[in-house]
Amino acid sequence: MAEILVNPRSAPLDAVLEVRVVDLPPDERVTVSASTGDWSSSAVFLADERGVVDLTRHAPVEGDYSGVDPMGLFWSMTRTGESAGPALVEVVGVGKVELDRRTVPEGVRRTEVRENGLVGVLFEPEGEGVHPGVLVLGGSEGGLHELDAALLAGHGFAALALAYFGAPGVAEDLVEVPLEYVGTALEWLGARAGKLGVVGGSRGGELALLAGATFPAVKAVVSVVGSGVVTQCIGPGSRLLQKLEHEAASWTWQGRPLPYLPYAIPAELRRAVVDGEPVPLRSAFDLSDGIPEDAEIPVERVEGGVLLLSSGQDESWPCAELSEVAWRRLTGRGHAFRHERVVYPEAGHLIAGPPHRPATDVVVPGPGVRFAMGGTPAATAAARADAWRRTVEFLSDQLGT
Repeated sequence: MAEILVNPRSAPLDAVLEVRVVDLPPDERVTVSASTGDWSSSAVFLADERGVVDLTRHAPVEGDYSGVDPMGLFWSMTRTGESAGPALVEVVGVGKVELDRRTVPEGVRRTEVRENGLVGVLFEPEGEGVHPGVLVLGGSEGGLHELDAALLAGHGFAALALAYFGAPGVAEDLVEVPLEYVGTALEWLGARAGKLGVVGGSRGGELALLAGATFPAVKAVVSVVGSGVVTQCIGPGSRLLQKLEHEAASWTWQGRPLPYLPYAIPAELRRAVVDGEPVPLRSAFDLSDGIPEDAEIPVERVEGGVLLLSSGQDESWPCAELSEVAWRRLTGRGHAFRHERVVYPEAGHLIAGPPHRPATDVVVPGPGVRFAMGGTPAATAAARADAWRRTVEFLSDQLGT
C-alpha cells in the first residue's frame, strides 16, 4: 500500500521538509500536490526502480516547477480564489497528509510593545538567558513584519518587529520619520537583549543601513534589496503619482530632513499608470546624472558587520545599483568589520523575508496601480531561501546565539 511520508510534519515555516511517496509500483506516474486552500500547486513524478518518489532527489516530469527542489511545491503555489485552510500534501490515489507549518516556532513567546512611543511586537525564546537582539524593519508597505521576527526568534534571537509608518500609533506615510524613533527602539531592545543587529527589506533595508551608521550600539546590519542611498519620501494620497510628487524627505535626524535622491517621473511610468499596465517603479529612480554625495549613507561608520543582498532583475527599484554605493564605501573606506555583498542575477524584488512561501506573484497591488516586481518565480524563490540562510548565519556570527 503506497504511503506519503513527510518529515517533519510540524515545523517552522522556514524549515525544509522531506516529502516522499513509498511502496509505489516502479515507474508509476503520480501527481503530488500541495495546498493551503487559497494557494495550491502540483507536479507529476515517476517512481524510481524501488517504487519511491522523493522530492529531495527527484525532479518532476511536468508541473508547476522544474528541477530537484525539496520545497518546489511550496514556492510554486498559485492563488486558487478559495478560502484558506490547513496545509496539505496530497497524492492522487494515495491520500493526503496535513502539515503544521508554524508561523511562530515552538518555544517562542510573543509580546506586544506599546511603550516609549514604540509600536512593535517582540518575539523571543522562552526561558531564562539573554539572547542577541534583532530589530526587524519592513519596507514600503509599512506595518509590522511579525513573521520575520517570529522565525528569527526560533533561531535564538530576541527579535523586535518595529512599525515605523503605516500602522496604528505611527505616521500614516513614510514622510520625515525621525531616526530617533529607531534609536529609542534599539535602547528598549538593548535593555532586554545582548548584542544588537538590524534587518530590513527594501525601504527597511535603507533604514537598517542608516540606523547602523547612526547608532553605535548596532553591531550587525542586513540590508535585503535595500539602498545605500537615502531616497525620497512615500507621500500621502491614494494614487501613485500623488505619492511620488510629494517632495519631502523620508527621514529626519535631530529635527533636520536628511538629503535624498529625488524621484524622476518619466513618460514611460506615466504611460503605464494611465494604461493600467504593471508599473516598473525602478524607472522613478534616475541614476544617469549620478547620485548626490550628501544622500549617500555613511555605512563605513557601522560598528559591526554589514551584509548586502540584492536582486539583478528588481523592477521595484534599482537595488543592485543602490547597494553598490554602500559596497563602494565599505570597501573603499576601510570598513574594519566583516562585510559581504551578494547579487542574485535573475531574481526580482520579493526576496526579503522567510523562504518556502509562494513566489509566483510577479505583479502586486499598489496605490491605484499594479507594480511589476521583476525576476522569475524560480529565481526569486531560490534567492529568498539563500538570502534567509545567509541572514541567519550572518547574524549568528556577528551577534552570537
